[in-house]
Amino acid sequence: MNSLSGMRKLAWAAAAFALLVIVFGAFVRLSNAGLSCPDWPTCYGKLTWPTHAHEIAHADATFPQRPFEADKAWREQVHRILVGVLSLLTFALAGWAWWRRRELGRLAYVPLFAAGFIFFQAALGMWTVTLKLLPWVVTSHLLGGMAMFALLAYTALRLTLHDPAPADSAKLRRMSIAGIVLVAIQIALGGWTSSNYAALACGTDFPTCLGQWWPPMDFHQAFIVLRHIGVDYEGGVLDGPARTAIQVVHRIGALIVFGHVLAVALRAMRTVSLRGYGIAIGAMLIAQVSLGISNVAFGLPLPVAAAHNAGAALLLLSLLALAVRLRPAAR
Repeated sequence: MNSLSGMRKLAWAAAAFALLVIVFGAFVRLSNAGLSCPDWPTCYGKLTWPTHAHEIAHADATFPQRPFEADKAWREQVHRILVGVLSLLTFALAGWAWWRRRELGRLAYVPLFAAGFIFFQAALGMWTVTLKLLPWVVTSHLLGGMAMFALLAYTALRLTLHDPAPADSAKLRRMSIAGIVLVAIQIALGGWTSSNYAALACGTDFPTCLGQWWPPMDFHQAFIVLRHIGVDYEGGVLDGPARTAIQVVHRIGALIVFGHVLAVALRAMRTVSLRGYGIAIGAMLIAQVSLGISNVAFGLPLPVAAAHNAGAALLLLSLLALAVRLRPAAR
């Protein structure tokens, strides 16, 4: 793998750019700019966005149901441009992996799968606009972005970490993989919370919700995935009890993730060669929980909410790094 240093750098660059796309996408979604360009992939028919008075007048006449908002349209279109750059990086990495597939073995198929996955992720991005923020599409788009980041990060980690796993580390590796699964489920719950505008369903109360430990909730309406197409879901359509149920389930999920991932971090810290991984996992876990509580306590400030998305990705990365570090040596 030492001859693949160029590919390793490209993989890390692509993973870092995927993280940027995730954070900027969160910024777009949380600032209610997800429908600021009513067409796709252009924005009011332009590759960038309208800037001159006559362009804005034409945009308003063409899309009277969605008047142009200068402070929002640029966010959506810049996000699409960033996705385009990420796609080019991923395609380059996939081409390089295919060229060096004899050296890479099965690892070569990971960036190839990431390159193919981009087309599905692009379709989700289009449906996010055309289906007017349909919650399952928005949530799937977030999960797709995290999956892209994980695939690229996994490729970079495999090209970077070559030390043999410590003895008797099989259980810790299983725990780290379980942690990855739990974090992925929690990310899905977070996406569902955001896409249904339920982040402040409990007000600014924590750890209670609306002044109670178990307020009135509607779990049935909260988790209906297939809803009507054609409805504008910007701002959400669920009533208070349904949104409260989503928020409470997200908090319960956070508690489960905290307990398991903390156990992974503490167990890793007991082994000298893995202590750095354990510290990184523990630090990201505490930071992520703190950001989640701050979102509630301070009324969902945009910088904190965007950082919460970045924290989820970095927590996933830290667990993925440990799992790769503990990967059994090839026979």
